[in-house]
Amino acid sequence: MTLPPFPTTRLRRLRATPGLRSMVRENVLSPADFIWPVFVMEGTDAEEPVASMPGVMRRTVDRIGQAAHEAYALGIPAVCIFPYTTMDARTEDCALAWSPDNIANRAIAEIKRAVPDMAVMTDIALDPYNINGHDGFVENGEIVNDRTVEALVKMALTQAEMGADILGPSDMMDGRIGAIRAALESAGHQKVTILSYTAKYASAFYGPFRDAVGASSALTGDKNTYQMDPANSDEAMRLVARDISEGADMIMVKPGMPYLDIVRRVKTEFGVPTFAYQVSGEYAMMQAAAQNGWLDHDKVMMESLMCFKRAGCDGVLTYFAPAAAKLLNG
Repeated sequence: MTLPPFPTTRLRRLRATPGLRSMVRENVLSPADFIWPVFVMEGTDAEEPVASMPGVMRRTVDRIGQAAHEAYALGIPAVCIFPYTTMDARTEDCALAWSPDNIANRAIAEIKRAVPDMAVMTDIALDPYNINGHDGFVENGEIVNDRTVEALVKMALTQAEMGADILGPSDMMDGRIGAIRAALESAGHQKVTILSYTAKYASAFYGPFRDAVGASSALTGDKNTYQMDPANSDEAMRLVARDISEGADMIMVKPGMPYLDIVRRVKTEFGVPTFAYQVSGEYAMMQAAAQNGWLDHDKVMMESLMCFKRAGCDGVLTYFAPAAAKLLNG
């Protein structure tokens, strides 16, 4: 593109007033772009703060419905459930993961009871239930793939039975999307969607989240053998192609802002519904800086969320969802 020379071209003309800026704005953010991650814990009529994530709470199941109702009233269309599991509830066989009575599954039912039109997303991985803190079974120090996939299928079917609308396999095992999709079809859950954590990197930005779900002390070793190397981009495209071919409806990139180049490649090369997770480390850094007076909380929050839309995201999982929705709603 060749523009006429200055002063015929004055690019600042279209920035001169709020009205002009609004008219030519290329991307627009709304509460409908958000999925709100929520943490659920055992107990009754209680909530407690997550120390490393200022403003984020763990809630008991009986309080999760009200939180979902408030989010829905703000225009947020979906919540994603993550369970806080104590060490005494974790086992080698991870059997609690597919129990209808675990707190995540009870939370699905409670949200669908309280707000039937709220879309409920889940997490499919063994780490909240694994004594080793890993997303898959550990055998002789190795995180095994195929046995783990069998367990993930059982998790998926139970969550679908409890009323989940969106399943979020976050484990990064090979072949799990195809296995879950086939099981859902066979069980009559044709309408249940899969938002696959396709490009999930072995990132240091997940630390506060592991505190939030009680996994920090459980994890032995690292997750480098199944989560992606942060140095790789082409590999992510191969994973996207695979997951789409196996039945994923939507694609997730995780973490978010440090990987916006991956978001752009996914959207450009595949054109599928593309999401990113603004993960706990991103959130915690901005909150800490704002609390110290180093950044303007609301401006940085909204700018960061707009960056996801500009990069190509159809939506974003963000802990900022309620606060951002309130600002957008005026």
